Amino acid sequence: MINFRALQLANEQQSAYGLRYDDFARYRKHCANRTHRLRSSLKLTHGTKGKEFRKLPSLTEMDLEKVKEGHLQLLLFESERAWAYAQELTSLSLLPTNSAHSASLLHHATGRFRRAINWATQLLSLTQRLYTSHKFTAESLLECTAYLLLLNGRFLLSAPREDFESALPQLCVTRLILDILALHAGDSRDQALAVLWSDQVGPMVRWCAHQMGREKAYDVDSIVKEVSEQNVRDLVDNWDEVAEKFKKDAEHYGLGSNAKKLGKLDESRLMWEGEPVPVRNPELVDVLLKVQSAEMKMASSSGKDGKAPTKGNQGGKKAVAAYDSVLAALSDAEEVARKLSESESQKASSSTIPGSLPSSGGGQIRDMHFVHTYIVYQLLSKRIQRDLLLVDALVGEADAAGAAGIKGKTISSTSTSSADPRLYPAIVKLLDSILQSLSQLRTLSIVDDNPDLSAAVDARIGFSKAKRCVNLAKCYIVIPGDKKYAEALTLLQHATIHLREARRVLETLGLSADDSDPNDEVEFYPLLEKDLEVLEESINKEGLEYKRTWLEKGGAGAGEQQGGKGQKQKKPVFFNIALNYVDVDVELMERLRERAGMTPTAASTTQTSTGSTQNRIAQATLGSSKAPAIAAPKAFASAVGPRAKAAVMEEGMSRSGTPEPRESDGNKAAGATSRLGSLLGGWWGKN
Repeated sequence: MINFRALQLANEQQSAYGLRYDDFARYRKHCANRTHRLRSSLKLTHGTKGKEFRKLPSLTEMDLEKVKEGHLQLLLFESERAWAYAQELTSLSLLPTNSAHSASLLHHATGRFRRAINWATQLLSLTQRLYTSHKFTAESLLECTAYLLLLNGRFLLSAPREDFESALPQLCVTRLILDILALHAGDSRDQALAVLWSDQVGPMVRWCAHQMGREKAYDVDSIVKEVSEQNVRDLVDNWDEVAEKFKKDAEHYGLGSNAKKLGKLDESRLMWEGEPVPVRNPELVDVLLKVQSAEMKMASSSGKDGKAPTKGNQGGKKAVAAYDSVLAALSDAEEVARKLSESESQKASSSTIPGSLPSSGGGQIRDMHFVHTYIVYQLLSKRIQRDLLLVDALVGEADAAGAAGIKGKTISSTSTSSADPRLYPAIVKLLDSILQSLSQLRTLSIVDDNPDLSAAVDARIGFSKAKRCVNLAKCYIVIPGDKKYAEALTLLQHATIHLREARRVLETLGLSADDSDPNDEVEFYPLLEKDLEVLEESINKEGLEYKRTWLEKGGAGAGEQQGGKGQKQKKPVFFNIALNYVDVDVELMERLRERAGMTPTAASTTQTSTGSTQNRIAQATLGSSKAPAIAAPKAFASAVGPRAKAAVMEEGMSRSGTPEPRESDGNKAAGATSRLGSLLGGWWGKN
């Protein structure tokens, strides 16, 4: 039994050697090299040594016992070579620089197209003989038939013929065969292969129906069903027998076989908003099968479904390591999907041959872009899930180490001051990675088009920012040396703001305290109202603890915190402000001075200092011997008035705690006079 898949081989070669970007010249050269190698290996080169030339026998008349797969490949590549040359000449004829001899180019292209159909006809004739002798499968025969009919349809649509009435039956029968191949495919790769070729036929059927003036030309399925039933038996020999044989073989090989062995994709894992994700390319099937295989291994190793991280998971390192293979497979899938999406977009914008466009309707471009975006979403979600598990693993190990004790030190995630200094910077770095992935998720088109999903992602961004601020505040507390309580409290205020934003977004979604998010797409990051409450309680508790410690100990140096000797505590600045500008009673002032570490003063000293302003004024008045100075108090009272005097006295009372510079007995009167002079504008004491 010869295993020859014409459509699969043609698709692989076209994708690998230039036709992904409509580079027909490169593909033609590749086909020429391939045919030369096949002729050399099969000993079918033209002519012999010497002057005598011997014509090679036709491959269709060969003995079936001697026919190998290479002979079928030779016929296929000869057809592909001629077709690629015809497409290259057609594209050259459309260039403005070749307008003078475009007719000769089209004539040459028509000759090459006829040569391609001739090679494809020989291939189908040889495969029919092999099928009759039971050396060829019905599936392979249907693929060769579809290949020949597709070439005929393209030839009839190409310029200058444009015979739409003759091309429509050829294309409709081709579409019917491809639909049957896709419906009864043994695995997901064969199904995607048939769908890929079917997508090339659909736009051409629609174009023919539109040019013929048919009603509902957009309804390709109904047109294919109507036209193919009338012409399939005329265009395909023994259609009923071959189709029935293929269906029986598909059922025989499908019964009792494992989907994993057949390479079946699990459609339940490829869903978006309740709809299946369209996978219309064999290359995508291969990489997605690797992704699902890695996910199944991860689920089997962890004993869970692998969809959502769980806190307190035993064996956290193993669970985190299981994500490496999944992320690697998703990265490969994203690269393949991105290349396919870019090639489809470039092909649609640059190609000038309507009949050769595989996606001229634009549907395949949209599907490929959607699949690429979906794979990027899955990649980012798995990365976030892995980072969340890493955070839980770090916190769990810190709690376990704190319970057991390492070298006499307690390392606990709940005790900030005694925690490992490396713990919270590592958590902050992981939260930065989570925020980066969430920000990339938010910019995806499939997220932006869904209001509920975009709101859910925004809530998780705000919650992650709040957690990052909380852990960053802890970094300022556990650092060796001075404790930076001011920076930590500022970060906690920012965390409160982000938490308020996350709660507001969750309220817009209408979720209660115990309801989970209805979007299945955000199961990788579960977020409930109680999670916000727990974080808010932690923020309030940490903030109160930082304020209390800051008030009691201040920004103590490293030696003081670590049991050093002779280190004096630095008090916050607001103690000086309070002592200078706050009007308090004597007893409360004394207690504050004691707590501030200052030497307590007697109440009489405070009372005496409160009246220092009045005494200085009276002393300056009595101590002056000059007439203007003696008359100054009256001038002062008449100039400033009672309100100004009361303000001056009140200022002297309120600043009772400010230490005054010591003055000698001889300079007291002069100093009082100069101070009053500066206060009253400089006229006091002038001669």
